[in-house]
Amino acid sequence: MTSGTRTILQGLAAVVALAFVVVQPAKAVEVQRVVSPGGIEAWLVEDHSNPIIAIDLAFRDGGAVIDPAGKAGLANMVSGLIDEGAGELDSRSFRREMENRSISLSFSAGLDRFFGGVRTLTKHRDKAFELLRLALTEPRFDDEPIERIRAQILARLARDSEDPDTIAVLTMRRLLLPDHPYRRPLRGTAESVAGITRDDLVAYSKRIFSRDRLVIGVTGDITAGDLATLLDETFLGLPEAGDPVEVAEAEPRAEGDLVVVEREIPQSTAIFGHAGIRRDDPDYYAARVVNYVLGGGSFASRLYEEVREKRGLAYSVYSYLQPLDHGAMILGGVATQNGRIGESLDLIRAEWARMAESGPTEEELRDAKTYLTGSFPLRLSSSGRIARMLVGIQLQNLGIDYLDRQKAFIEAVTPEDARRVARRIFDPKALTIVVVGQPDGVEATREVPPDNS
Repeated sequence: MTSGTRTILQGLAAVVALAFVVVQPAKAVEVQRVVSPGGIEAWLVEDHSNPIIAIDLAFRDGGAVIDPAGKAGLANMVSGLIDEGAGELDSRSFRREMENRSISLSFSAGLDRFFGGVRTLTKHRDKAFELLRLALTEPRFDDEPIERIRAQILARLARDSEDPDTIAVLTMRRLLLPDHPYRRPLRGTAESVAGITRDDLVAYSKRIFSRDRLVIGVTGDITAGDLATLLDETFLGLPEAGDPVEVAEAEPRAEGDLVVVEREIPQSTAIFGHAGIRRDDPDYYAARVVNYVLGGGSFASRLYEEVREKRGLAYSVYSYLQPLDHGAMILGGVATQNGRIGESLDLIRAEWARMAESGPTEEELRDAKTYLTGSFPLRLSSSGRIARMLVGIQLQNLGIDYLDRQKAFIEAVTPEDARRVARRIFDPKALTIVVVGQPDGVEATREVPPDNS
């Protein structure tokens, strides 16, 4: 092993270790609102028990939903390139600066937002913030990294084209949202990715990376005063405001259809769902509790009990809420042998209808509330998780005291609330299903929707 390879591996090991440093559970999580002299805001949880700092950030309206027509995958490609050289540092030099100091810098694009994260030892914090500044304000987009990242994305798309889960999810989006940008694959298509140019990458970064869209969460070994100074040094170079973004509201068109995507595989994968509930809806917390009972509670859910535990039809079956900025869905999934998928879907339909008709029992409701309130602290078990939580709370406009209030929202759900919301959000007649495989005894009711990404 060369000394250079050993250094890189040691650096990676340190980064992995940072990701799993646990915040002491006995310590209260106190959130501070920090505003820099230049007006940059961040939420901070100080924790000086370990010499590490976690920074998470997001840009609103910066996800795949705003990719231009014919350029699907643009936001995702930017996320893979802005730390591949910035300022005077080419790709190799930029990576060396991170590896030599065990700094982790990462970016990703979701459907609605563009995310970033930094993990660093306290002694390297100034360099970590500087590298973050360069990536956001002076990305190079050199030819070699562009073609290398493009090749990686195209290779991933080739794998995705044969992956039953990916096929099912993308087909469901085209089925429920045929006219909305949400239908497009986040990573794009082979054709769209091949057509993305350097000018596209530059235009995206200038359009989206602005202070008015920026949300920041910080956890770890840093004071509010030091953070305020670093916020200005890191982010004041961004434009004060970005270009306006307009995205239509999504209204899922679930009509109870069943679509079969034929693939010669021994097992069928199914995705099912319909329109859901928004995060800012007053019934959202009741919906979380009800969905936990139906399929969100893993081993404790009705779907698991009926499909897996009693009959052994599938290894896993689940449901979840997917609230997006411009719409919402309730989705679920199951995978099993081709000959058993039909029975599994019949049981899922029956449980969907039973929940809509009568809601959860009082015992199920009590158990769900106990789990949801009791498990929440686990989401605050590391510095990285807390930083991400701080960003999420801001994005959802939940208030700086949300960590103190969230338990009460779940506990306030009454049996009457649960039954009413179950009737509201679960619609067995609208339950739409996509099956990928060669399912026996399953009749498609419509053709596979076209991919017009």
